[in-house]
Amino acid sequence: MPTVSSEELAAAAGVNSAKLRKDFSYLGSYGTRGVGYDVEYLVYQISRELGLTQDWPVVIVGIGNLGAALANYGGFASRGFRVAALIDADPAMAGKPVAGIPVQHTDDLERIIQDNGVSIGVIATPAGAAQQVCDRLVAAGVTSILNFAPTVLNVPEGVDVRKVDLSIELQILAFHEQRKAGEEAAADGALPAAGSAAARKASADQGPDGAAPAVMPA
Repeated sequence: MPTVSSEELAAAAGVNSAKLRKDFSYLGSYGTRGVGYDVEYLVYQISRELGLTQDWPVVIVGIGNLGAALANYGGFASRGFRVAALIDADPAMAGKPVAGIPVQHTDDLERIIQDNGVSIGVIATPAGAAQQVCDRLVAAGVTSILNFAPTVLNVPEGVDVRKVDLSIELQILAFHEQRKAGEEAAADGALPAAGSAAARKASADQGPDGAAPAVMPA
């Protein structure tokens, strides 16, 4: 029976082992002094606390390139999420199988939500349609939304929204790349001399602490 110590887990997670043991204590008493934690049982208990040991039916609305890619993503099932339905506004898509699931028309959205007991919806529509789709999902009983549309959704209290914006993630990576390039240039002694036009421009491109750009992604 494979076991793992709190020190090994703490080292892998980059945290203090005493803090890790304290956090685990909120889940219950799963470890044995001098032995550690039963890996399989610990994984199950953490999964149970995260709500991943039950079946969560999910609908994806907007079956374009991104929606189809999400439908084909194999990681949902392994984490307890079942794609219950694929929905699109294009009548030509109705009945077409994507990832083995026939696409259904948005006219049937409310019935689909109710028939499948869906509480989690994924929006992968164009920005202009996202709010209307969101409103219909919420009215039908969906209380959690994963939004891939490039827009901010307005939802009532009690509804959770997580926004995934790939362009912002790329902007963050670009910022880190630029910072690393600056550090490499500094290490090579290639920074412009203080007071030069290039130095003044570099300073203007930085924030007040001199380490971050003046405009960061929201």
